[in-house]
Amino acid sequence: MEKIKEYLLTTLGIALTAIALEYFFFPCDIAAGGVSGIGLVINKLIGLDTSVVVLFLNILLFILAFVVLGKSFGGKSIYATIMLSVFMWIIENFFTPGILTENMFLASFFGSAILGMGAAIVFHQGASTGGTSIIAAIISKFTPIGIGISVLLTDSFVCIMAISVFGVDKGLFGFFSVILIGLVIDKFIDGFNTCKQVFIVTSKEKLIAQYITKNIDRGCTILNGNGGYTGSNVKIIYTVLNTKQFITLKKYLKEEDPDAFITVNESTEVLGKGFTDY
Repeated sequence: MEKIKEYLLTTLGIALTAIALEYFFFPCDIAAGGVSGIGLVINKLIGLDTSVVVLFLNILLFILAFVVLGKSFGGKSIYATIMLSVFMWIIENFFTPGILTENMFLASFFGSAILGMGAAIVFHQGASTGGTSIIAAIISKFTPIGIGISVLLTDSFVCIMAISVFGVDKGLFGFFSVILIGLVIDKFIDGFNTCKQVFIVTSKEKLIAQYITKNIDRGCTILNGNGGYTGSNVKIIYTVLNTKQFITLKKYLKEEDPDAFITVNESTEVLGKGFTDY
């Protein structure tokens, strides 16, 4: 069931990516990095279908994915790349993509937002849209550089190549799109993993801890503290919740312990039981 969910979400991400390419980038000659950007350049030079070029170039990079990133990543990436080419081919041959806006900034902005969200969904399933994003995933795996910045580094050369074909203005919009896509990917992936660290200073620690474990179905830790002003001993409950769970807890605390002192911090990654595996 989990595998089916992963592939369905991957398909959704690929569909968003294809829509961004065919309806925002390609009609305006914006080569936003990646194999798709190379495909756009080749399409303009010799007229080959972009979807075919993208599929062919991506096949050349899959061996690298299998060797370095493992069969799971490679298998999902093969599926993702084939589906991307399929979606692109369907749009090109049956839906006749046209220019939704002649404003280059709007095309670049909205295309980057949609493509960034789609790519982030695919990355979150442990896959890739293929092409230079495979190289970016390798960089991200072995260095502290985030996926978004890795994509930026590996895609920049495509934009430089596009300048010689489409001119400086369109080439610079390609650079702008690459930067924006990288930022959207990083922020969107952080959104998948964001949780709230909650510290509660309370005199009703047993009651609140029981509510967290029984009603919210989350673990918590009770810490000993000492009031800096009063000098009295206090109990501090520490727990990590998603946004929905925190809202539930906050309503409960308002009713049961309005004197509780609460601090909340955003956590972009939580590893361990009940959250993401190591």
